[in-house]
Amino acid sequence: MPFRGVSVMDQRVAFVVAAMAEGSNIRALCRLHGISPTTGYKWLKRASSGDGLTDVSRRPRHSPRATPAAVEQAVVALRRQHPSWGGRKIHHVLRRRGVSPLPHANTITGILHRHGLIGADQSAQRRPFQRFERAAPNELWQIDFKGHFAVGAGRCHPLTVVDDHSRFAVVLVACPDERRCSVQPALRAAFRRYGLPAAMLMDNGPPWGTDGRYRHTKLTAWLMRLGVAPYHGRPFHPQTRGKNERFNGTLKREVVARYRFEDLGAVQRCFDRWRQVYNYERPHQAIGDEPPASRFRDAERRLPARLPSIEYGPDCLVRRVQKDGRISFMDRNIFVSSAFAEQPIGLRPSNRDGVFDILFCTFRIGRLDLTAEAGKDG
Repeated sequence: MPFRGVSVMDQRVAFVVAAMAEGSNIRALCRLHGISPTTGYKWLKRASSGDGLTDVSRRPRHSPRATPAAVEQAVVALRRQHPSWGGRKIHHVLRRRGVSPLPHANTITGILHRHGLIGADQSAQRRPFQRFERAAPNELWQIDFKGHFAVGAGRCHPLTVVDDHSRFAVVLVACPDERRCSVQPALRAAFRRYGLPAAMLMDNGPPWGTDGRYRHTKLTAWLMRLGVAPYHGRPFHPQTRGKNERFNGTLKREVVARYRFEDLGAVQRCFDRWRQVYNYERPHQAIGDEPPASRFRDAERRLPARLPSIEYGPDCLVRRVQKDGRISFMDRNIFVSSAFAEQPIGLRPSNRDGVFDILFCTFRIGRLDLTAEAGKDG
């Protein structure tokens, strides 16, 4: 049991004085003061040797396994350069740089705590979750706009495109708006640089969607002309585009929340520098703490010099979509979608009388049911 009383030092002094008196009973004094005989003899020995009665640190005077000061400084420098990086990311970056001895990720986390660079609340927020990904690069790109933010007198709308398999940031562009005239040139540049993906996953809002019924726009029609399948996520379920959502969150923490920008040019220059770090240096936990570039490669299909012509097989009835999005078919004026205005579509009979699949290029965009006198764009 420990000493009891208002002052531990007073209790120790009183015990030592009484214990040094002639004829004293040490064990009885220990019981009286509420301490063990081991503690009592320890304080008697300390008093006799002149070491005093204050507590002495139990920390070893030398630790041969302690992280060298130079390595600890490297850890601190990396954290200050990238304030959102934790012990795992810093560990893998130091490993790639050949730092030796290389501290364990948990040791690095301890260093960050010791230097006040990471709080317990940040550690508690880390939660593992199940991930799904495509088997190879360029099978699917996820596209989205990160929430816009103020830039000088205007606003920046970051356009982000992430490869589903590798998490490689294919596009990161500071756009002045969220219109097709801003998105299409950025995608064309990416297609020219990296090739064409098989498909792209997007939400249901402009410029790649309109609503649940008429989903396609001129942007998705352009993608289909290039042979890129546009997939729309479930409405109000952003988790279906989880990799892009996570990328946008990282972009917010590591760039948008840290800096203030005068104009879009300053934003783009910062985006370009950070995208290089993200793709080629920053460890990504979801892919074994390797940078995304380690798993990405250019697509085999290249961007053509001009859009390929639209052709349909002999089993299709071809109609040209009017400017208002309608077609004339079997003496009926049927709305299809204004996304395909002035383009030919194919009507392929299904196994039900009066029901046709609506095709644009090689993609099924809807179904026409003449028995219900309605067309539906998918």
